[in-house]
Amino acid sequence: MSLNALALPAAVHAEGGFPPKPDDFWQPLVTFGHVNWGGYEFTLAITRPMVVMLIATGLLLWWLLSTTRKAAVVPSKGQWFTEQVYHAIRGGVAEDSIGSKDFLRFVPLLFSLFVFILLNNWMGIIPPFQNPTMARVGFPIALTLFVYVVYHWVGIKKHGGFGKYIKWMIPPGVPGWLLPLIVPLELLTFFITRPVTLALRLFGNMFAGHMLLVVFILGGWELFNQDAIGLKLVAVPAWLMAVVMTAFEALVQFLQAYVFVLLAASYIGGALADDH
Repeated sequence: MSLNALALPAAVHAEGGFPPKPDDFWQPLVTFGHVNWGGYEFTLAITRPMVVMLIATGLLLWWLLSTTRKAAVVPSKGQWFTEQVYHAIRGGVAEDSIGSKDFLRFVPLLFSLFVFILLNNWMGIIPPFQNPTMARVGFPIALTLFVYVVYHWVGIKKHGGFGKYIKWMIPPGVPGWLLPLIVPLELLTFFITRPVTLALRLFGNMFAGHMLLVVFILGGWELFNQDAIGLKLVAVPAWLMAVVMTAFEALVQFLQAYVFVLLAASYIGGALADDH
């Protein structure tokens, strides 16, 4: 049985525990107590996804420090690889989306977002973790809020204040009779639709891909444990499909990290543009 099945708690594997319920994804490792706030009770705990995220952060720090602290004109293999990733984000994302005038100050942010999201996504297929942290919606929401503040802040500074920034959002040349319709749509797009879709796109793809792998792996395991020889044989193609889907999921995880950063760069570039 693949370790991917360990991404779900033991309750899922117990009799009657499959398919999993929302509560099965809580996975607290250490619980500190409960807090009542606004009529709702919250549990303070360290969860498995939090630990995976901290491990991913530690690995990123080790990678970046070990490949750059002895940087040389003739780079080592590690330095060369790090530089290639950096230049891919700098030239292929930041400069193309933001423009040659303003892009440099945003490269560290975009590079950090890309490698952080990518490694946390790949944690969904790397043994023994196999738990994509971005499949917990709170993590994409936190990253999206950070991007949200950045692109609105630079937009307000660029256009000379909040009021002028709002005025800039309205496309020029719109007839007056259309403004009651266009203004709410533009405000909805800039302040609600963009951040919501940015967070949910990353979360939805990571959650769906992880569940797909779990279905093939646990489904194959359930078939293998049946008494009928025919069902045992069907488990083999289910596991083979899980291998294929794991490779496909690695590609999806990479693309979702890239798309998140590309959209973040485009929002920043849009906020810095002179015209809507």
